[in-house]
Amino acid sequence: MENPHAERHAVLLERILKNASACTEMIMELNHCVEEILRANASVKIAADLATKYRKNVQYNLAATQLQQQQQQQQEMPQ
Repeated sequence: MENPHAERHAVLLERILKNASACTEMIMELNHCVEEILRANASVKIAADLATKYRKNVQYNLAATQLQQQQQQQQEMPQ
């Protein structure tokens, strides 16, 4: 005795597999696009990192210079 729902199940399973396959294809395409974007932005990231390091160095040197100037002013003040 054959299952009366077997044909319908087979059709539904085929649709599910087809949709899963299409979804997998789209995800692979999306991954490829993301990889391209990451490669294209690599130089921007390097430039941003360099700018951040430069800003931190400038802040450190400004603070050190200001401290040095304050110490010199205190030494020059008559007591």
